[in-house]
Amino acid sequence: MVYFLLIVVLMVGSLVYWKYFFTYSEGYRAGLLQKFSLKGNVFKTYEGEMILSSVQSSANVAIASEKFFFSVTDKAVALQLERIQGQSIVVHYREKNGTLPWKGENNYFVDSVRVSPNPGGGNGFR
Repeated sequence: MVYFLLIVVLMVGSLVYWKYFFTYSEGYRAGLLQKFSLKGNVFKTYEGEMILSSVQSSANVAIASEKFFFSVTDKAVALQLERIQGQSIVVHYREKNGTLPWKGENNYFVDSVRVSPNPGGGNGFR
């Protein structure tokens, strides 16, 4: 009976780790920081929205684009994003398999940011 409970606890613990803490993917996204806010009814979390331009006109205006929604858990990164709203940026993100209500609404978590020197984006932090 003790071994059965131990196996169940290990399986549940492994599932919780895989669902909420395991990093499924990570990478960089470049685009225009369109929206960044602190929101939530019970748990206030930092949530952001970027426009990722895939095709631009000769006047450097985005023709085709998609949105990238993300959450931020680090207060220093959140303050930095508040200051550069409306600018072209490059962010480093980590994608999780799920999220907890007090960590954010999205599975994408931004952990660093920099202003892009060229409006079309960039190739990361390197």
